[in-house]
Amino acid sequence: MRVISRRALREFWEIHPLAKAPLSAWHRVMEQTRFADFNAIKAAFPAADYVAPFTIFDIGGNKFRLITAIHHNTGLVYVRHVFTHPEYDEWSDDRRRRKRPKRGK
Repeated sequence: MRVISRRALREFWEIHPLAKAPLSAWHRVMEQTRFADFNAIKAAFPAADYVAPFTIFDIGGNKFRLITAIHHNTGLVYVRHVFTHPEYDEWSDDRRRRKRPKRGK
């Protein structure tokens, strides 16, 4: 797979140095493997989740979250966000609030 872009990972680990080793390891696995589908990703990364349209990886023993958009047909992995766990919770809650339909309308 081709990861776009490593720069987002690097910028994150410059702020959060503990993330460097696990993000580098994730990047190495992704670049060296062609995953046919989410099931193949799940086999390699058991803590990965698919929440349309994103594949979400727990990184560094659940300390960080990596949000990606994966196009299996082209072999491209787009890094959308890298978060600490609390930042991810806030982002996730915000997405849920925006998707929830308003009652009575």
